[in-house]
Amino acid sequence: TTEVPSSIQTLLHPDHIPIPAAQASTAVFYSISNTQKGLAGVPFGSFLLKHVIESLQREIPTLNTFVTLSPVPGFARWLGGERAAEKSEMLSEETIEALKVLDDDHWYEDEDKAQGVRAAMLDSARAYFLRARNAKGIVLDPVARFHLRNGAELHQLNFLGDVSPNGLKQSHGLMVNYLYKLRDIERHHEAFVERREIVASKAVLGK
Repeated sequence: TTEVPSSIQTLLHPDHIPIPAAQASTAVFYSISNTQKGLAGVPFGSFLLKHVIESLQREIPTLNTFVTLSPVPGFARWLGGERAAEKSEMLSEETIEALKVLDDDHWYEDEDKAQGVRAAMLDSARAYFLRARNAKGIVLDPVARFHLRNGAELHQLNFLGDVSPNGLKQSHGLMVNYLYKLRDIERHHEAFVERREIVASKAVLGK
């Protein structure tokens, strides 16, 4: 592509017209998984991603941006817990009030409702990624753990990035981009593994 994508439906739409490789500046990974349960916890991901990035750069020299378009499988469950709590430590009362729109199964089809909840949804996503932690003090989302451990940056939060039934069920449509820069992969990996730090862009941090 020529830009970082924010929607899986747009990226994979049947009418999407591929651009010539020589015009591409961005490579998008949208389906990355560990296929062997016996290899769980073995950090092969960073090695494989480095290899693929280097191979793509040799094949298509115009590529300079390498990102994922990733799901957020635990977000809706976590958000439901925060909304149901007597007092949320992660979300403000104003945010929780705005999120009541989610109780309408078709909220995302109503432009006014969607735009009305957008800011609250993104604020909630920032809390989920940047502050919420499990009992071990690690970020809750399994996809985030995979990519951050492999040296990625949490680059962009995409409101209504996946409006499929599964996307709405698991994350209220939220998707994210993780950015891989070869020169930063090792440093970001060490920050996450050794200090449990999440490397995030200014846009995600709200700066």
